[in-house]
Amino acid sequence: MPVIRVVNGFGQGKFDREGRVQTLEFKKFYFLNIYFPNSNDTLGRLGYKLEFNQELTKYIKRLEKTKPVVVGGDFNVAHEEIDLARPKENDGSAGFTKEERAWLSKFLRAERIDSFRYLNGQKIQYSWWSFRAAARARNVGWRIDYLVLSAKLKKSLKKAFIIDQVPGSDHAPIGIELDI
Repeated sequence: MPVIRVVNGFGQGKFDREGRVQTLEFKKFYFLNIYFPNSNDTLGRLGYKLEFNQELTKYIKRLEKTKPVVVGGDFNVAHEEIDLARPKENDGSAGFTKEERAWLSKFLRAERIDSFRYLNGQKIQYSWWSFRAAARARNVGWRIDYLVLSAKLKKSLKKAFIIDQVPGSDHAPIGIELDI
C-alpha cells in the first residue's frame, strides 16, 4: 500500500520542535507515529505532556473527519493496573499518574480502541522494561507502547501483538495486522 503523503509535526511549533509526531497518509487511513513526552521522574513535565496530549487529540479529531486513524508509538503511560508489573508501587509515578491514565481513558472512549487489549483481553504482556535491576530478565515491565485505532477500523483488525523476545532495546516491537 503506497504512502500518499508524509507530514512531520502537527502544526504546533512548541511540540513540533521535539520531533514527536509523523503522519503517513494512505488511501484508506492515516498512520501516526508518535513519541509522547515523558512526564519526568519528578513529574516536572506532566503539564507539558497533558497539553501535548490535548493538542494532539484535536489534530487526530480533524484527521478522523476525513478517514480513520491508527495512532502508534510510545505513549509513555500504562493505562490500567494490568499494564504494569507493579501498579501499587508505581501509583502516581511518571507514566502511571491519574492524569495520564484519565487522558488515555478519555482518548479511547472517543470511538477508538486499544488494539492489543481488544484482541488479547486480559493477557499480561509488556512492551518496556527499565534497564535497572535486570527488570527485563525478571519481566518487571510496563505496557506503554500502543496501536490505537479509530473504531471504524475494528472489523479490519486481525492481529495485535508484542514481540517481547527481541533483545537490544528497552522497548519491544509491537504490531497489528489489518485486512484493508
